[in-house]
Amino acid sequence: QVEAEVQRRRELIQHSVARRAIISKCYQPKHPEVHVLQDSFLAPDFLEIVKYCTSLGAHLHGLLSYLESFSDKRIYRLPVFTEEFCRTFVEELEHFEQSEMPKGRPNSMNNYGVLLNELGMDETFITPLREKFLQPITALLYPDLGGSCLDSHKAFVVKYSLQEDVDLSSHYDNAEVTLNVSLGKEFTEGNLYFGDFRQDPTPVPKYIEIQHVGAQGLFHRGGQIHGALPIASGERWNLIVWMRASSIRNQLCPMCNKKPELVAAEGFGDGFTETLEDQEPQPAHPCAL
Repeated sequence: QVEAEVQRRRELIQHSVARRAIISKCYQPKHPEVHVLQDSFLAPDFLEIVKYCTSLGAHLHGLLSYLESFSDKRIYRLPVFTEEFCRTFVEELEHFEQSEMPKGRPNSMNNYGVLLNELGMDETFITPLREKFLQPITALLYPDLGGSCLDSHKAFVVKYSLQEDVDLSSHYDNAEVTLNVSLGKEFTEGNLYFGDFRQDPTPVPKYIEIQHVGAQGLFHRGGQIHGALPIASGERWNLIVWMRASSIRNQLCPMCNKKPELVAAEGFGDGFTETLEDQEPQPAHPCAL
């Protein structure tokens, strides 16, 4: 069983590249405009936060006046997108789901959702979002986790409904910093819960609950144990951006807590890099497990 899982994980990127090629050639978007990031997609209050973070003399205390903070766990809520963009984006995702295109799923825990790199949105949407808008914020919030040098990501959308996934078990992310944005639609309950940093995922004896707010996002450390309680009705879509800093994870794999042993990978891999003599840094993938 372990050998089969190792082989499956080694083939993930190869299969994803093949799916993306088919989607790029054959898929007809319903709302092609949402595939390219525009400032008009972003909430005015979010743009104000970014403006502050890029101003001379910006500091953490000043930034926190713009955000909602939760306990001492370094979890922060802020507006991200406009409600109009969220509605249009969800319509596009539903259109893709209803198409005959091949579909990869976000990870081994989420069975319903969309990998945004396979839709071709890494270069046109997520990378500029991370580099221009998110990194100035994370540089102040998480300097110890490489917040100023988050040089890669994995971005996907997850879907919860009563007929499909209704919750998400305790886990931590393969990321230094995570952004989780509630896109809609209408739903009840399904709060997120957070335990301690680098805590054993099971059980989670003490945790705080945080309610989703439409078009708003939560920043948290990737190593923060967390999960999603069951929704009671409706349907919820969330945009998840796992942001990675190779300068941090090249020293220690955040999943196995060991010095990473790397193999070549296409794209961002898992955010690790390996610099060979007289060559540019190359993306790499960590040990299979």
